[in-house]
Amino acid sequence: MRILIAAAGSRGDVDPYTGLGAELHRSGYDVAIATTDAFAPLVRKAGLEFRSLPAARPRADGGLAGRRELMRVAAAFATELGQGFADAAARGADLLLLSATTAPLGWHITEATGIPSLGVHLQPTAPTGDFPPVVMGTRSLGRLGNRTAGRFALRMADRVYGQAVSDLRRRLDLPAVSAPAMRRRQEQAHWPVLYGFSTALVPRPSDWRPGLDVVGTWWPHLHPAERLPAELEDFLRAGPRPVFIGFGSMAAGEGERLGEIAVGALRRAGLRGVLQSGSAGLAADGDDMLTIGDVPHELLFPRLAAVVHHAGAGTTAAALRAGVPAVAVPVTADQPFWAARLAALGAAPDPIPFTSLTAERLADALGQVVRRQTYARAAATAARHMATEDGAGRALRAVQHMTG
Repeated sequence: MRILIAAAGSRGDVDPYTGLGAELHRSGYDVAIATTDAFAPLVRKAGLEFRSLPAARPRADGGLAGRRELMRVAAAFATELGQGFADAAARGADLLLLSATTAPLGWHITEATGIPSLGVHLQPTAPTGDFPPVVMGTRSLGRLGNRTAGRFALRMADRVYGQAVSDLRRRLDLPAVSAPAMRRRQEQAHWPVLYGFSTALVPRPSDWRPGLDVVGTWWPHLHPAERLPAELEDFLRAGPRPVFIGFGSMAAGEGERLGEIAVGALRRAGLRGVLQSGSAGLAADGDDMLTIGDVPHELLFPRLAAVVHHAGAGTTAAALRAGVPAVAVPVTADQPFWAARLAALGAAPDPIPFTSLTAERLADALGQVVRRQTYARAAATAARHMATEDGAGRALRAVQHMTG
């Protein structure tokens, strides 16, 4: 049985599927992940087959003109992605597992080939009265308003995929159908979607249709023999628990400014720091600071006093899993949603928007989370809840049910 997982986006949009794929592979499935070339090492390190998808272009600047350009660039990328996905699927698969970004394309491949598909999403994409769509801010519009906004967000996504769907269906010799019509068809058929996040962060909304299930987080693959670098181990042992500061794939080119803010905040608060360079290029000097590259969150986070991060879904979950309080500095997309969830749990203070970040604000927030035990207790409570969940195991059972 060959399973093809298709995912596109940043590292946080791809890495969770390495753990899910490894779990499926251990159970006897032949698993491939189709994603961009940059993540081929992650896929192969997990013992899985890699299949290439086109890479997204850089994002446009803000403002009205920037948003229009962003929509145009996203639509062009979706068209390339559709063709690349068709090529990847043509190499063979018996089941497609589709991320939120690849599902609007994968549905048409399923129709053309008869290969069944299952949604595996990292964010709550279906409209609900419980909260507004994750990409439209965090202020509730009331139950009716939240659902209406959720449907609007899906319509906007369908606009991005419109040309891609037309081109893909033409290539697959399928009759024309619009992106919204195909989405309605999938919803009416109760197309199954597994959501790979914890109910500690987002309980399953009671108004979701059948077939939408929150199963728990899919953790990135970690080899049992993997260890932290010796330099990092030495730093961790040399003094009190430090604070981690990192922005993942966000804030490219802002490393100097962010580094000054981070170091200033840590020293104001009297804390040691581990700065992850990431796309921003963060760096710091001094005996009380250490700059690192990519390391497994699972190994590092439990040994920290707090985590300052951009509130991407994966980093948010990893900090909670470690039972460590956080300071969320959301940048874009779904990050304000996850940041607000952390604050609502009591595992973080109110988020600091990235554009409002200063050394003074960060130092104040760090002083709160490190010295007030309520934040650590809330994070520990969430960690205990997450330890009862088995996201990859539940996904495996869903796959076994589909494949007999």
